[in-house]
Amino acid sequence: MSVRQRWVAAAPEAVWAQLADGWRYAEFVVGSAHVRRVEQGWPRPGASIHPVVGAWPLLRRGRTTSEEAEAPRRLVLTARSWPLGGARVVFGLLPRDGGTLVRLSEDAVEGPGRLVPRPLRNPLIGARNAQTLARLDGLAVARGAGRRD
Repeated sequence: MSVRQRWVAAAPEAVWAQLADGWRYAEFVVGSAHVRRVEQGWPRPGASIHPVVGAWPLLRRGRTTSEEAEAPRRLVLTARSWPLGGARVVFGLLPRDGGTLVRLSEDAVEGPGRLVPRPLRNPLIGARNAQTLARLDGLAVARGAGRRD
């Protein structure tokens, strides 16, 4: 499982608010082009968001389902998009030094991604997730300051 973490200069509630806003998912998740639909109750367990993933002309419809939501501490997701497969994604939020330590863990759970040996796939997932955390940082800090940039 690839694990990345980043300290964010915003309270866990501001980071959680960004994660809980399904319509803004594509603003911070690298590889998401836009969100087509957000099911009522997101991020309640069982609710899904429906992003479009990839880059033109290779766009694919996806589905990300909340498996566990413990505001403002933990969000567990299963992200799927065929033919890419599926991944388990875990966001952990820990209050730290006046901000939040965000830990992002991810690994392939189904499809072709599982066929790639873990020592090869972890650095690729990790690089993508480092950028995802950088984007989440900026959005959460803006949200914590009362802006919706």
